[in-house]
Amino acid sequence: MEQVGILEARNKFSALVERAEKGENVIITRHGKPVVKMVAVELEDEEERRRRAREAVEAIWEMRKEVKPLGDITIKDLINEGRKY
Repeated sequence: MEQVGILEARNKFSALVERAEKGENVIITRHGKPVVKMVAVELEDEEERRRRAREAVEAIWEMRKEVKPLGDITIKDLINEGRKY
């Protein structure tokens, strides 16, 4: 992991971005102290995003199956019960 001063980073920004895109981590320093770490962003493809969304929906449906009905209790009763404390 290379460290680059802020002035050099400003002058070579495009080159540093390219290095980060290739997987290299670059630390930018100010007065010799690390202040920024440049790393590549890992983008999720559309298919993966949809798969994860489907899994989340399926998990919600499974959780709903475990929820017991309220019976004779109304939402208003629950709200009023909560206000007692």
